[in-house]
Amino acid sequence: MNTTLPQQTKNRSMMPLLALCLGYFMTILDVTIVNVALVDIKEHLNANVTGLQWIVDGYALVFASLLLTGGALGDRRGRKTIFLIGFALFTLASTLCSLAPSLLVLQIARALQGLGAALLVPNSLALLNTIYTDPQKRAQAIGIWAAVASIGALAGPLLGGVLVNTFGWRSIFLINLPIGIIGFLLTSRSIAPSKPEGSRSLDLPGQCASILALGMLTFALIEGGSLGGSSPLIIAAYTGSILSFLLLLVREKTTSHPMLPLKLFQERTFSATNIVAVCQTFTFMGFLFVVSLFLQQVKHYSPSLTGLALLPSFGCSLLATSFSGRLMASMGVKRVMVLGLLLAALGCFGFVIIDNRTSYVLLACLTAILGGGLALVLPTMTESAMSHAPKAQSGIASGMLNVSRQVGGVIGVAILGTLVGNPQTFLSGMHLAFVVAGGVLVLGLVCAWFFIRTRREIAQSGTAGESLAPQSMSIPNSGQVAEKSAPVPAIDCDMEDCPSL
Repeated sequence: MNTTLPQQTKNRSMMPLLALCLGYFMTILDVTIVNVALVDIKEHLNANVTGLQWIVDGYALVFASLLLTGGALGDRRGRKTIFLIGFALFTLASTLCSLAPSLLVLQIARALQGLGAALLVPNSLALLNTIYTDPQKRAQAIGIWAAVASIGALAGPLLGGVLVNTFGWRSIFLINLPIGIIGFLLTSRSIAPSKPEGSRSLDLPGQCASILALGMLTFALIEGGSLGGSSPLIIAAYTGSILSFLLLLVREKTTSHPMLPLKLFQERTFSATNIVAVCQTFTFMGFLFVVSLFLQQVKHYSPSLTGLALLPSFGCSLLATSFSGRLMASMGVKRVMVLGLLLAALGCFGFVIIDNRTSYVLLACLTAILGGGLALVLPTMTESAMSHAPKAQSGIASGMLNVSRQVGGVIGVAILGTLVGNPQTFLSGMHLAFVVAGGVLVLGLVCAWFFIRTRREIAQSGTAGESLAPQSMSIPNSGQVAEKSAPVPAIDCDMEDCPSL
């Protein structure tokens, strides 16, 4: 009896999933791996903290700004085609990063990486939805795809530290070359071409307005530390950001094919959850940036030792994520979210007592509490947002939640990084940065406690029909939007079958 045929069939069926996971892995890895290389980059390219902020935020800014459009492009031009372009662009941009002769070239290359990530992430999820038609297999595949995020985040500091210590900062970008080439070849050979799904509007005016709003805000926050808050250029940037945001609101309210239907935010739980998402990633990305500099500049740790020092944070994050499902089942989504925000806030406030003489044991405990708390928030806010969005709009809701997270990271690095920009006052700046981060988490906690409604609260208020069946919300042209302009395609499975993404 030939037993090799079923095994070969199983291996072939795993190839598309491996290809899609490799694309997602690269984008998550580059969020965390660069932080342990910042001091080495600073020394070799004569960068200041502002320059380092742009290395981190250049990637996240473009990623956040174009994430929704990346999904829409996949719908227009074919998801496999756009996914392959994303792979090629990310790999080429990584090569350019590794060869960058100056800080400016590195910053531009990082922005190109962000563009590649914006094409990879939404289309990897959309392709999963297309390839795995059986609901059970699709749920399993999406669970593996989502777990890659934890693996990539955990591997970043550890792998980056070893690479920087051994080969220098350029090696953290070269690691993407074999991953990108293998992923590109696997995608080409194992994934069937996907047909474009009609001529979907990209809402270019709305896209341009969102890029300008976020870009000018980021510029003002980062450069304001060196130019001064009263600088005409900084005031102009803040003004331009506000005007662009208002233009975005007007555009999305009046167009028949909005990039983001604003009526989604009439559901208070969905709106509050997006605020929590901003607060959560604000702290996570700011924490990575500030603590990486602290460990290397103040504690004088090597890059590899810095990666190991961050292990308690990521280890507790992985542990908390593993138990989050059971906690949500026993305590409820809202209580677990509030618990996570509270723990993370306490961890932030605890950093006020940290200085260059602090023992690593205390530092490890605080990073573990902070990392574990933030990890508890991630699956709860995903479940909360998706369960309170119209089912026909679930793809857009998922995309918006990811955008909120990326925006929070951009602003977190910009604000907290500016506070530690002066080497002479680094410790006092770090203390203030963590007080700000803790305050932001308290803001998220207040939003979660007062504005996120549980099913029991909805039933008691007599409005169960509004949110327990959110697909009945009155959204003009909701079907048209879902079918013709959804930037990130909806996952065709029930929420209880789909793991948190």
